[in-house]
Amino acid sequence: MEQEKTELVPALVERAVKGDKAALEELLGSVQDLVFNLALRMLGTVPDAEDATQEILVKVMTRLATFKGQSAFTTWVFRVAANHLQSYRKHLFAQHPLSFEEYGEDIASGREQDMPDLSGGVDRALLEKELKLSCSNVMLQCFEPQDRCVFILGTMFKVDSRVAAEMLEMTPEAYRQRLSRLRKRMAAFLGEYCGLAGGRCACARRVDYAVATHRLDPRHLAFPALEPGAQVLQDCVSAMEEIDDLSRVFAAFPAYRATPAARAFLKEFLRSDPYARVAAMEREELE
Repeated sequence: MEQEKTELVPALVERAVKGDKAALEELLGSVQDLVFNLALRMLGTVPDAEDATQEILVKVMTRLATFKGQSAFTTWVFRVAANHLQSYRKHLFAQHPLSFEEYGEDIASGREQDMPDLSGGVDRALLEKELKLSCSNVMLQCFEPQDRCVFILGTMFKVDSRVAAEMLEMTPEAYRQRLSRLRKRMAAFLGEYCGLAGGRCACARRVDYAVATHRLDPRHLAFPALEPGAQVLQDCVSAMEEIDDLSRVFAAFPAYRATPAARAFLKEFLRSDPYARVAAMEREELE
């Protein structure tokens, strides 16, 4: 079945480039969840991932004529998305950079002690889960953009080192060496600070502190609203390779469907005047 889908892609691309809106919607819809999950890990928050997903899908659409079928369509989209996200500067953590040193100091400070109950009546187990998932994303922001991309592609997505290296314009050996160093760095941080890996921090203890510092809003939880990813997306999420056990914390990070807002954008955009103008320009270039 998967081979049949792959064989249909060139025909869909050809139809989409010629202005077939249904083919274009099918193509973009097939990679929307992949793009959203990569954006969520690269940028750290759901709203930023929604915005970037929209921009990337438009970029994929406008560059579709350059896809020559020399790699899988999803690989080509990954390359477009990874390049876009590495240079993306409109997200929260681009405005407020974070480092492992700062994050570790905050955890070690003990500021979460003697905090009042700020759960607002929301189930604390739900708040703890929200904080755990949020923290996993935040930790990734301690890496520089390209290092973050290397870590995510090599740790969370099943991307062959040769393909990932090509995406990031480095040799496969350089990619593997950098990935190994990044995993060791993350493992050291997790081992010292993350309770899931034996460190000093515990999400349950930091819920009220997270609310007090506006890192968690009991009235607006982001992750429970996300739909679990379909099996085709789950298949693209890699189990951790056995290099260091502590980084396995990230292997349990769920895969999600793109948010309803992101999916609505795709449908609305394909029926909009801006799409019609872009499509007309694409056809003129081809002629």
